[in-house]
Amino acid sequence: MNILNRKISDKRNVNQENRKAKNSSKRKMMKIWKYEVDQKIVYGLIFIFGFLIAVYPIISQLYYSVESTQEIEDFDATRKKLAEIEINKKIELAKAYNSSLKPTSFADPYRKKQKEGIAEYARMLEVHEKIGYIHIPKINQKLPIYAGTNEEVLQKGAGHMEGTSLPVGGSSTHTVITAHRGLPSAIMFRYVDRLTKGDIFYIHNVRDILAYKVDRVITVKPSNFEPILVSSGSDNATLLTCTPYMINSHRLLVTGHRVPYVAPKKTIDEVPPFVWLKNLYVFIVVMIFLALLILYLFNRWLKSNKIKVTAKRVVKNESTNKREE
Repeated sequence: MNILNRKISDKRNVNQENRKAKNSSKRKMMKIWKYEVDQKIVYGLIFIFGFLIAVYPIISQLYYSVESTQEIEDFDATRKKLAEIEINKKIELAKAYNSSLKPTSFADPYRKKQKEGIAEYARMLEVHEKIGYIHIPKINQKLPIYAGTNEEVLQKGAGHMEGTSLPVGGSSTHTVITAHRGLPSAIMFRYVDRLTKGDIFYIHNVRDILAYKVDRVITVKPSNFEPILVSSGSDNATLLTCTPYMINSHRLLVTGHRVPYVAPKKTIDEVPPFVWLKNLYVFIVVMIFLALLILYLFNRWLKSNKIKVTAKRVVKNESTNKREE
């Protein structure tokens, strides 16, 4: 009898040891699976973070394109609601301002200390803070124009260089429109160096569309303002930005003389590498990719939770078995 009991006890011990070994193996497997899943989730999150940093310029440029388009549409919509008498008065005041200018020197907009507040000199032309917008078909660019050249203005769009003629045209005038060569969030005047003699750009004000034909593209030192002085009897406009790109040691001046307005024609070869429509396609692809990646990581997270629940059940079963023993 004792021998039989001893055999039964030995068999029970062997079964318990086998069960413990099996449960221990399960626990190890659960830990390995959990580690692998958690590791993949961490790597996935790091990848998403890096990916978002990489696509930030594209997304921000798309956002700025939409925002600036809305600003321009707002300007046009509000302008159309103004009475003709009010519009003509604004233009006459601007021309009176231009005739009073006797500029002999200017302050470089990219070196002078940033001004506080909003420039007051162009109030007569403003429509919701904007005095118009610039349209450059060659590089497919439209930017709202604000008065002044402080950094707050240049972050939003193009600025009118104070001390130069207001953009209303007329004999013996020379208006200067300036913008950054480019920002992480916006293209601005990045491709303005592609303009050559004969190209046309347009300045829209509260009443008119002024067309200018490029006749000079030059690079000057920041202290050289002679090229933007008023030329007697001429109606000129200059686009001013920094150059070379990202170095900004000099100033690029693209000057044009007034010509009769003719509606611009769109051509395929005038489309630059980064237009807002292309950015829109990229944005859609990025969003689809991110959605799929997040779905994949969420699925991994669910599997990880299932593994954790299974592991807890195994531990609970082991505890129950121990109590029964």
